[in-house]
Amino acid sequence: MEKFDCVVVGAGCYGLAAAQQFHRTQPGCSLAIFDSQVSLGGTWADNRLYPGLKSNNLLGTYEYPDFPMRSDEFNVKPGQHVPGKSMNAYLKAYAAHYGIAKFIRLQTKVLCAEHQATGEGGWILTVVAPGQDEKVYTRRLIIATGLTSEAFLPHFEGQEIFGGRIFHGKDFQQNSDTLTTSRAVTVFGGTKSAWDAVYAYATAGVKVNWVIRSSGHGPCWMSPPYVTPLKKWIEKLANIRFLTWFSPCIWGWADGYTGIRDFFHSTTVGRFIVDTFWKILGGDVMTLNNYDAHPDTAKLKPWTEAMFTGASFSILNYDQNIFDFVKSDKVDVYIGEIDHLSPGKVHLADGTEFESDVLLANTGWKHTPPMKFLPEGIEKELGIPHELSHNAPPEDLANQHELTLQADGEILQRFPRLQRQPVWNKHYIPLTEQKGISSEDEVTPCKPLTPYMLYHFLVPPSPRFLRTRDIAFVGMISNFSNLITAQISGLWVSAYFSGKLTIDPGAALGDEISLKKLQYETLLYNRWGKWRYPTDWGSKNPNFIFDAVPYLDLLQRDLGLSPYRKNGWFAEVSEPYGPEDYRQLDEEWMTKSEKSS
Repeated sequence: MEKFDCVVVGAGCYGLAAAQQFHRTQPGCSLAIFDSQVSLGGTWADNRLYPGLKSNNLLGTYEYPDFPMRSDEFNVKPGQHVPGKSMNAYLKAYAAHYGIAKFIRLQTKVLCAEHQATGEGGWILTVVAPGQDEKVYTRRLIIATGLTSEAFLPHFEGQEIFGGRIFHGKDFQQNSDTLTTSRAVTVFGGTKSAWDAVYAYATAGVKVNWVIRSSGHGPCWMSPPYVTPLKKWIEKLANIRFLTWFSPCIWGWADGYTGIRDFFHSTTVGRFIVDTFWKILGGDVMTLNNYDAHPDTAKLKPWTEAMFTGASFSILNYDQNIFDFVKSDKVDVYIGEIDHLSPGKVHLADGTEFESDVLLANTGWKHTPPMKFLPEGIEKELGIPHELSHNAPPEDLANQHELTLQADGEILQRFPRLQRQPVWNKHYIPLTEQKGISSEDEVTPCKPLTPYMLYHFLVPPSPRFLRTRDIAFVGMISNFSNLITAQISGLWVSAYFSGKLTIDPGAALGDEISLKKLQYETLLYNRWGKWRYPTDWGSKNPNFIFDAVPYLDLLQRDLGLSPYRKNGWFAEVSEPYGPEDYRQLDEEWMTKSEKSS
């Protein structure tokens, strides 16, 4: 049996950063990176590069702080959105530059991870690769499979006789020949991936029937890259410290500006200012997109309020104006329900039918880690989504219910604005409960599971794992600053494994009061998402935009580093934070760590 000091499962943005940080800070330790795909890159892997794929971010805001994306090297110009091929090349270059490419084992899937409760802990992994199955032991395990590794594709009534192709957006690249072989296609869903598919087919001259569920979440927010009358770069706008104060953030205290935050969220005048800010931001996007210019573009208005929208908030990163295609006869938009399929046709519940060679379904993802954990029932201690057990002792269930009510009460008391929750669809029905659509999958995006419950969204807060320090989860969050978050959270995890965090959750072991405080804080932070981002499944996993900078502040404080990285107070609150501000963070921590050892 092979043995490693650390195994990272997943070679996407977060997995690569976590592996790089572990290798850099603990160079004498053995490391392996397992990924089930044919190349590294996660969402940007070779097999995921569907036609026209680009980042929402413009060049300069979607890069690791310690590895700048150079325009000439990666074939992307300033002011451009980063093409998928450029991101793929960038991540491969990152892995090669930091010497971790040699540790990656592709087409290698972890089926099961069994915790070793005795001694120092560790995990026995059941791993499958082409031509071999094996067991691997690792002292530490980092799960970096993210939230978009396993696609969910339901069964459509009549799909057996449809005759055309049916595939999930994840597999668009493998079906990209349909751009030239199809006469008419149906794109199902209102996510950014659905918008991308509509654009790809429309620019290829293929007729598009775009179906968005009337009982679903509706179209996602789509914004131009520059917003407000001042034409501000939107992903930078979200990272201006002054503007982050307008978000009712439960860990906002980490930025040190508690007084101004209290004013904005605890006073009537402050809340009026906050509401005005969000109305201006949302109204500006609506105006710029001019939805009411055509009946079909009007159907693409988001159903949610801008304030309550998380990382599904996306950018119009197309070379041509997608709304021009929607206004033309190339794209027809339907707000309805797919009732069934028949040979070469899609039928909606209202009787509408149209010919289609393809059904491309953007129907979501299984948000649980794609592996089994043992021993049975360990998911609760791990803090990962699982079915709520009704066999637990009544006192345990009652205590959990009481703690949840306490957390909800604290959130709503601190942020009264969150008491007025958005009503985004009174007629919402989970996808798998819709007539004509079904699934036999054990896990679906609609299945009621407990949310992630990880301390600072990274490690289990249970005594079992605080003692062994042998598992962490990275990439179970989404924001506009994912690569910065990936690097800092990777450093945090490595410091946690080695017991070098300044604010260390493991210090709560042996003190019942401290442990309860730690676990309540974990519940509070994770429960906050239900109220703050209800329309973006904030109740399932951490998902935020204007809260990224204070989250990075929180991790830096845990690491014993100052979160203030600007030159002077005015710059600190008014200039956007970007990768360039965290260039020296690793060196600062290494210097601090060496002095304290």
